[in-house]
Amino acid sequence: MTSTYPVQPELAGHPYFQYRNNVLYAEDVPLDHLAHGLGTPLYVYSRAALKAAWETYRSAVGRRPVLVCYGMKANSNLAVLKEFARLGAGFDIVSGGELKRALVAGADPSKIVFSGVGKQAWEIRDALAAKVKCFNVESVAELHRLSEVAEHLGVRAPVSLRVNPDVDAQTHPYISTGLKENKFGIAIESALDAYRTAQSLPGLDIVGVDCHIGSQLTDISPYFDALEKLLDLIDTLDQEGIPILHLDLGGGLGIRYTDETPPSPQALLDRVFERLNARGQGHLQLVLEPGRSLVGNAGVLLTTVQYLKHSTARNFAIVDAAMNDLLRPALYDAFHGVQPLRPRVGDMTEYDIVGPVCESADWLARKRLLAIHQGDVLAVESAGAYSMAMASNYNTRGRPAEVMVSGDKYYVVRQRETLDDLLKGESMLP
Repeated sequence: MTSTYPVQPELAGHPYFQYRNNVLYAEDVPLDHLAHGLGTPLYVYSRAALKAAWETYRSAVGRRPVLVCYGMKANSNLAVLKEFARLGAGFDIVSGGELKRALVAGADPSKIVFSGVGKQAWEIRDALAAKVKCFNVESVAELHRLSEVAEHLGVRAPVSLRVNPDVDAQTHPYISTGLKENKFGIAIESALDAYRTAQSLPGLDIVGVDCHIGSQLTDISPYFDALEKLLDLIDTLDQEGIPILHLDLGGGLGIRYTDETPPSPQALLDRVFERLNARGQGHLQLVLEPGRSLVGNAGVLLTTVQYLKHSTARNFAIVDAAMNDLLRPALYDAFHGVQPLRPRVGDMTEYDIVGPVCESADWLARKRLLAIHQGDVLAVESAGAYSMAMASNYNTRGRPAEVMVSGDKYYVVRQRETLDDLLKGESMLP
């Protein structure tokens, strides 16, 4: 299949990645300069894009009682975390390692919420020592462990129970978290008993109600299906003498990967506070945990075409990035736009973009019309979230370097792993 290639294609959802004179730039830095100077695969982030995404939340919040905690599992590079800390963000963490990263980056512990279904005792101890805002608790067993650890340290652990409202977020099943068959949270019908248990334990202070229904939501109606159930629960808890200080609605707002039209933070917050005020619960602090919507379209992955392979069934562009560098297509069948750094004028051919890893699932994009030659560098779009954060060393491949662009300057914010790095810490038997 062939077609004429446009001179300057548009990048979906990437205002800080644009073509100038037929060369793709990140802010004011030509990306081919980075690819040739630093090598590929290479993750490149835009500092201005991070700030602009944050501003959509800050302006939507206004003077309302809202704490925005960046869901750092999306991208936990220290430079990214530092930017959000400077901007005043809180942080949503899911491990002791993420706690360490957040603190090193200058996070305010009183703005950290600790989520996750499998918190270990050492992680709880570290978080209590740091004096985090809250533990989002996902089981009754976790309540008992939290209380025991807190008692041993002579403190009380602030807790919010993550309630599973059995709401379909209408997203990919791997990133849907609010259905009764998901591992997350405490079933809504069991929540009252769980709160009674929490109230009875000596090492706990109840401070909130938490919920997270899924990721990459492009429709906000599932939020409100969950919200009504949570507000009913808060009314019941108040009648039981268990006052609630904050309501955590989690994250999940989607981004544009191709032709999606995700809702804005403003649209979500306006409707949430309309319901809170109508229900007489406008005094509650609202906590949000956005991840993807803050970083997803702030990054691209650069990769070089190694070989072009043509057959009667499919055409393959074999590149130097692989599923170990960007797992989302193999894991979720996810779509990422692909554009050349220097578009060619001429005929386009339909290619599958695949990597060198020895797995049939090692693909980055399928059936893309491209006019490319061996040696061309491609930009994989929307690679700021759940991309480098999920990278591995499968096939003994070093993970890519990461670069942050700021205006006409760039900074290497993570060095490329070497083969020696991969062998460090291993030993052979005598």
